[in-house]
Amino acid sequence: MDAMRLGLALGYWGRGPDPGHVALAVEAERLGYHSVWTAESWGSDAFTPLTWIAARTSRILLGTAVAQMAARAPAATAMHALTLDHLSGGRMLLGLGLSGPQVVEGWYGRPFPASPLTATREYVAVVRQVLRREAPVELAGEYHPLPYRGPDATGLGRPLKAITHPLRPGLPVLLGAEGPRNVAQAARIADGWLPLYWSPERAGLFADALAAAEPGFMVAPLVRAAVCDNPAQGLAPVKAMLGFYIGGMGAASRNFHADLMARMGYPEQAREIRRLFLAGRRAEAVAAVPDAFADEISLVGPRERIAERLAAWRAGPVTDLLVTAPDADTLRVLAELVL
Repeated sequence: MDAMRLGLALGYWGRGPDPGHVALAVEAERLGYHSVWTAESWGSDAFTPLTWIAARTSRILLGTAVAQMAARAPAATAMHALTLDHLSGGRMLLGLGLSGPQVVEGWYGRPFPASPLTATREYVAVVRQVLRREAPVELAGEYHPLPYRGPDATGLGRPLKAITHPLRPGLPVLLGAEGPRNVAQAARIADGWLPLYWSPERAGLFADALAAAEPGFMVAPLVRAAVCDNPAQGLAPVKAMLGFYIGGMGAASRNFHADLMARMGYPEQAREIRRLFLAGRRAEAVAAVPDAFADEISLVGPRERIAERLAAWRAGPVTDLLVTAPDADTLRVLAELVL
């Protein structure tokens, strides 16, 4: 396979903007990183920080990992993407994700689709039509019909074609997906897949789902990386993230992150993390995250340990490592080892 590329994953803001994010992106570009990625949950949006970074860089690609579908109509998302693609000189990578019922209904005030696969497929279809600009956009969809023809429609809507000509009609679209059927659909309709948790030891879990992917399909997992003397120290932020996502990023009856952890071989531990987190025992939930699980989806420890573990990441289908790194030194070491 081609050489693995590196991306810098900045995530979304916490209480406020991180003053070091732009400097990290500039350093990543200097080191030869292929891409930089932002995210959104229920705070900062994914596109505005990328625009800020685009103005201070010249080569590094700009990705959303991920922009939430419920946040915008698909045509609006396509408008964001084509606008930033023009402003950046063709550097945009559009990563999309459906999120879960807790966020879709609790934050965006929209019903979570009964058929996530259909809703995702329709969303991507509209985005593709806008970007190709071959004809006015039309879709006889269940979730994203254009023009809208619902019972409360005026009947005055008509198909429209984007006023602005997209810079790249084939602007890459990637999907965040966790279940096997969702990953398989991503392989069929998207240009890449953004796994939230990836273990090179369990790459076979997704072999069938990725079978339909075309050459050049991106497999770009997010991976926490930290060069440090003590691996346990480097895993602490990973365990904190997993405790929150598996315990709290979903309802008690439906949590896609916990389901994924269970499929990856840790069903009892996933249930215990959720039980503790939902009982308000958050520190115990984080402590209940197995070190082994946190370690297999991360690259932490001394340089020599990271170099040794990278062999497994190179051996599988991963094309891009999207590195969540806390410091420029870690970015430099990864560049030396991978690039």
